[in-house]
Amino acid sequence: MKPLGGGWDELLAPLFTDEKYLKIREFLKKEYGERIIYPDMFDLYNCFRYTPLNNVKAVILGQDPYHEPGQAHGLCFSVKKGVPLPPSLQNIYKEIKSDLGITQPNCGDLSKWANEGVLLLNTTLTVREHQANSHSKCGWAWFTDNVIKLISQNTQNTVFILWGGNARSKVPLIEQSKHLILQCAHPSPLSAFNGFFGCRHFSKTNEYLKAHRKQPIDWDLN
Repeated sequence: MKPLGGGWDELLAPLFTDEKYLKIREFLKKEYGERIIYPDMFDLYNCFRYTPLNNVKAVILGQDPYHEPGQAHGLCFSVKKGVPLPPSLQNIYKEIKSDLGITQPNCGDLSKWANEGVLLLNTTLTVREHQANSHSKCGWAWFTDNVIKLISQNTQNTVFILWGGNARSKVPLIEQSKHLILQCAHPSPLSAFNGFFGCRHFSKTNEYLKAHRKQPIDWDLN
């Protein structure tokens, strides 16, 4: 694996050398060799490559990658340029417009947010084509739970944005005395009206960052 840079290699070294991670790698070698797996193996750790550790201001937790062709590229909720917007991302854009008045962009690539300091981390990092949650039992939860703990321990005044039951189950991993946790329903069409719409997590994130003398995030993708 190529170095991640941005301070991540040193932070995550104990995980990458752990026997549990080595089992994940063996599983993935077989899966990528025999099936269509998303994202591309070269995009697998993009969330770390796009957002250096010392620039992490917020963490958005997704569940597993999009499982249809051309969508997943290693950033949760994000799709490549030119790919139609998934329903959850459309709802995220609607909430941003309601919260901040930002016009909805046509592009679903969220890499600008990643460059702004938003770590876009899925709790499961890979998936089989057309099979949602197909890699959810392969060990990724162990890995990403530890990533969340390490971020909590090694950063200050970070905003953890948790949408939906899977993400909200990670609250115990976060030191609430030194970070802000924002949680609500998932933005999917099945649950967005149960508390996602109107959550104002984007403006609340920036209010917290400014209160702690951090540069707010530019959520505008236009």
